Amino acid sequence: MLWTHAHDVDLGYLPFFLDANDPRPAAEQIDAHYQHGGGWQSFKGFERLNHSDLQYPGDPPLHPIAMTRLRDEEIYVYPYSWVMVLQPDGAFDIARID
Repeated sequence: MLWTHAHDVDLGYLPFFLDANDPRPAAEQIDAHYQHGGGWQSFKGFERLNHSDLQYPGDPPLHPIAMTRLRDEEIYVYPYSWVMVLQPDGAFDIARID
């Protein structure tokens, strides 16, 4: 999978958690590979400001620092280890994957 990211970004093991040959959605794959860190735990309350920027009430906006695609899903990585999986219909799920 091809990741687009800033030059100084370290994605850790996250790129290894996703496999285009695995038919499961991105969040399920991350959950399966990140069990030592608690798996994928959805975090509610973020709002999408546009296609990829997020904001949690009372906090400054977050801009993605890395992005990839897994079939029809878009996966965005943000500062502070937030990860969003965006579906084609606009639905999204966010978890902290540190």
